[in-house]
Amino acid sequence: MMQDMYTAMGISPEVYEYGEQTLASLKDRFDEIDKTAEYNQLKVLKAMQDCRVSEACLLGTTGYGYNDIGRDTLEAVYASLFHTEAALVRPQITCGTHALALALMSNLRPGDELLSPVGKPYDTLEEVIGIRESRGSLKEYGISYRQVDLKEDGSFDWEGIRNAIHPNTKLATIQRSKGYQTRPTLSVEQIGELIAFLKSIKPDIICMVDNCYGEFTQTIEPTDVGADMCVGSLIKNPGGGLAPIGGYIVGKKDCVENAAFRLTSPGLGREVGASLQVLPSFYQGLFLAPTVTAGALKGAIFAANLYEALGFKVVPSGDAPRYDIIQAIEFGTPEGLISFCEGIQYAAPVDSFVTPEPWDMPGYDSQVIMAAGAFVSGASIELSADGPIKPPYAVYFQGGLTWQHAKFGILKSLQQCVKKGVVSALLCQK
Repeated sequence: MMQDMYTAMGISPEVYEYGEQTLASLKDRFDEIDKTAEYNQLKVLKAMQDCRVSEACLLGTTGYGYNDIGRDTLEAVYASLFHTEAALVRPQITCGTHALALALMSNLRPGDELLSPVGKPYDTLEEVIGIRESRGSLKEYGISYRQVDLKEDGSFDWEGIRNAIHPNTKLATIQRSKGYQTRPTLSVEQIGELIAFLKSIKPDIICMVDNCYGEFTQTIEPTDVGADMCVGSLIKNPGGGLAPIGGYIVGKKDCVENAAFRLTSPGLGREVGASLQVLPSFYQGLFLAPTVTAGALKGAIFAANLYEALGFKVVPSGDAPRYDIIQAIEFGTPEGLISFCEGIQYAAPVDSFVTPEPWDMPGYDSQVIMAAGAFVSGASIELSADGPIKPPYAVYFQGGLTWQHAKFGILKSLQQCVKKGVVSALLCQK
């Protein structure tokens, strides 16, 4: 019956059987992911109970949003969950890039220098920093930037980092996930080692971690290993697929307060900002986030093993530890990248009849193709795939609100690659 259903959904017997063979070898990996999800589920529940979340917290406010008990309690939950002094969790933060820009612009001043000890940041931050010219960039405000690339094996260039730290180096930004690169994602333990090294050289340096795509993939977060700020998007892991918008900044009180004054206004800070009607989705999304993240992790591992056995380079490799939900697959040709994204789109619950095409997306230096038939527009915790149309023509796959949907989406991507001649059907029979 199961194979018949997959056949009715456009998956050939060869592709289905190849998927089942791959899946049979992943049971132990999946069991470990479920254990992490169970631990994190209890961690979220404890934070909500400790902060006395009540029915009144779900009601929301309008206007100025003074004395919004739901908003303030949610921020207390995030601070408890991440073990930090303070948190800023707002629908007024429009996306992950906005959250990162807010954290940077509020904690850097003219004459300061920003350091990235992990190489080039995600594409949309290039204009925030001023690597690519843009209005309102940090560069326009007299804030300089320096980066130290990772070594070829993905390890830190310790000596290069040491030499890059100067008296005006105010803040180090550490991107946990790979972004549009094929370098390894950093574990929380590696981030902790890097932070300790940075602070051994300059104790007052602010260490900020871009935590996007990494939340709940381990039992600890970067703030548990010394990060002064941790930043992310609610339409990724911590929103659990329910949050319709929003971002968070957690960390030291001074850093978070600075961000709040930048988000609203000097003198107002965290006291204003109505929560409108989003609080139920913020709370419930956070509650579901460990399980949803676990399903996305399983999908990433399944995709890696499926495509690696077909001869494609995948990052991380099929047997590598997982520290975010993103799986990169290098196709080497535009046709492979596009075919994969078409398959993901055709597997979506929304807009499955749409064919994605490359386009000039704001914030990027090349055309980008994106597949995301999502309930929340652009939510990359939902089944999605994207990539820049430039060598090595790597696709970045992530998400799936359930493991079962992630599995189907990956099989659909492979089916489309077979249809377009990117992959031979004969390979799936081996």
